[in-house]
Amino acid sequence: MAKKENLSKSRKDRFISIIRGLLNSRKKIAVFLMILSIVGFAGWKILGNKKQELQYQMAKVEKGTLVVSISASGTISSANSVGVTTKAGGTVTQVYVKDGDTVVKGQKLAEINLDDEAKERQAASWVSYLNALEGVKTAEAGKITADIGMWEERQAIFDAIDDIDYKNNNSINPDTKKEYTDSERMIIDKTLEEAQKTFVALELKYKNADADIAYAKAKVASSLSSYQQLSSTITAPASGKLTNFSLSPGVYIQSSSTTSNETGAVTISSQKIGVIKSPEGRLQATVNLSEIDIIKVEPGQKSTLTIDAYPDKTFTGSVLSVDTSGKISSGVTTYTIIVLLDSTIIDIYPNMAVNANIILDSKSDILLVPVNAVQSQNGQATVRVMQNGQVKNIPVETGLFSDTQTEIISGISEGDEIITNIITPTVPSNGSQTRDTSPFGGAGAGGMMRMVR
Repeated sequence: MAKKENLSKSRKDRFISIIRGLLNSRKKIAVFLMILSIVGFAGWKILGNKKQELQYQMAKVEKGTLVVSISASGTISSANSVGVTTKAGGTVTQVYVKDGDTVVKGQKLAEINLDDEAKERQAASWVSYLNALEGVKTAEAGKITADIGMWEERQAIFDAIDDIDYKNNNSINPDTKKEYTDSERMIIDKTLEEAQKTFVALELKYKNADADIAYAKAKVASSLSSYQQLSSTITAPASGKLTNFSLSPGVYIQSSSTTSNETGAVTISSQKIGVIKSPEGRLQATVNLSEIDIIKVEPGQKSTLTIDAYPDKTFTGSVLSVDTSGKISSGVTTYTIIVLLDSTIIDIYPNMAVNANIILDSKSDILLVPVNAVQSQNGQATVRVMQNGQVKNIPVETGLFSDTQTEIISGISEGDEIITNIITPTVPSNGSQTRDTSPFGGAGAGGMMRMVR
């Protein structure tokens, strides 16, 4: 029994000891929390004072060149090369050149012994060419005929006016020696009207004669081109280096044709047998613009271009044409422009990806500031400067601006220091960072950092 009482007393003593230990630990924790609160309060006071320190990003007003441009992407639509093609069918009998040779326009490249079908097509093409030549002569004669007719009708108008004047001042018809009848008076009046309308018709024909002649000559060129495509002699369509040339004696060229189901017209397909790279050839790029940018673009504007295949090279050119009809895809409207590249000896091929910067405007030797340095107050452009430790807004007049720079016309001078951004410090949990309000981050745009208390 005594043993049990001793065991119970021992357990009570251990329990009391544990409770006393916990109480002592709580005192230590409380003391620690109190010290931590004091330190935190002191740190808050110190960091709170640091919040009074503002950092200013500064920049100097400098002179330079400002280029305003818009960007567009697309592909090379035509390369500085011309295909060598033929529509003739038959066996190659002679080849005058080899792949890699330099040729001149019109130079003979090869001869073909035409098959019967090709000979028939060539003969029909020659007749079309001769008819086109006759059409030019007919159009030229029509212009001369219209010119003569104008002079004749001009005189007829003068004669009709004289007859009307005589009729109005005399009652006797000089031809009949009798008094004018109502019909004779009406005929005289109508004669002038007829002469005037005939003159106008002939004048219009004379004015349109040059267009008729040009059209007739275009038909001659087209007919000649068709005849040459069907000719037994293959010639170079341009001057330059001949590449991808694939003809040799004994090779048979098979011509192919398609017949239209609607008109029954037969179309002969051209076969490409080589390529001539022309050093004088001009490249074209087709790029697309949004509806916001297309209104800023017009033919003749300069452009710089980069091609993915040549990332280290920049090409130049100008806007050749602007298509304002637009295309809609997935609810987005785009407009196509053609950029004509300046001559280059670099190998550029169709469908290569291209990026174009179209220059809208540019100015040299002007005052420039970072675009984020300019603010607006009640419609007035201002920049901020530091005077006697205080930020002051200075009214300025602005001009051109790009994504990064703005032209200053008046209000400040070259070399002046301006504020581009104000960086407000913050107090994060570790007290080691500040909050940068600059849209560029850090010093931004090459500016200087200055801290003001």
